Amino acid sequence: MPFTPVPIFLTLALCANSAMGADGARRVWQIEGVEREAIVHLPTGAPHPCPVILAFHGHGGRAQSVQRSMHFQDEWPEAVVVYPQGLATKTARDPAGARAGWQNRPGENDDRDLKLVDQIMTNLRDSGWVDDTRVYVTGHSNGGGFTYALWLARAEMLAAVAPVAGGTFAARSLTPLPCMHVAGRADTIVPFVNQERVMAAVRTLNGCMGTGTPWAKDCTLYESKFGTPVVTMITDGGHQYPREAPALIARFLKGQAAPILCGPPSPGQPWPRSRPISD
Repeated sequence: MPFTPVPIFLTLALCANSAMGADGARRVWQIEGVEREAIVHLPTGAPHPCPVILAFHGHGGRAQSVQRSMHFQDEWPEAVVVYPQGLATKTARDPAGARAGWQNRPGENDDRDLKLVDQIMTNLRDSGWVDDTRVYVTGHSNGGGFTYALWLARAEMLAAVAPVAGGTFAARSLTPLPCMHVAGRADTIVPFVNQERVMAAVRTLNGCMGTGTPWAKDCTLYESKFGTPVVTMITDGGHQYPREAPALIARFLKGQAAPILCGPPSPGQPWPRSRPISD
């Protein structure tokens, strides 16, 4: 069923109980009777159209922690940066669902996390903060898997994606988008061989040609005949989030903008949108 935004406790313009400061502002929503939250960093000045980065923690992670380890608000202070908080999520490594995480594919968990993203974007857009040609998603581990899920379900909303140590079983169903995938050869949580397959499938999907060219340390750029380049960052590390990743991801995202306006479907229409927004 199409998602209809529900009323929220707090708006993104003013929020009486948000903790403002270097750690951003905590925003809270009620979505279908469940409290959801995120840490939001807004650029200085009055609301104006800005790039938007949605950044997702891994399974067992916390928004408060990854806002420091990812620190996109420092790498791109002109962007709105949102660190949502996941809910208890069952996985193969956490069958009891004791730790917070994200759905890995559209349709899981009643799409509760897609609904959270829709609500966040609705509020940001209504408050005047969204440049609809520059909306980006990134995430680590389970958050990287959710990055791919958003790519599957909300491609029309996005200008580029940057999953880290994550993957998908549905790469062939994706719509071409600029992508930077970060992986470690020693990763045993999301095995590197599986991530290699996903990266190869994404390069094929995106119309990338040749063997690629050096782009930065550990990074290879694959140009695309569709204008949807792929950068792979492959380190000798494991599943951990590389310290060098935020600056390089920000550099990649800054170079990508949608050729048309992205955004939600027209009122009453479900995702995915049937045609681009043209005005």
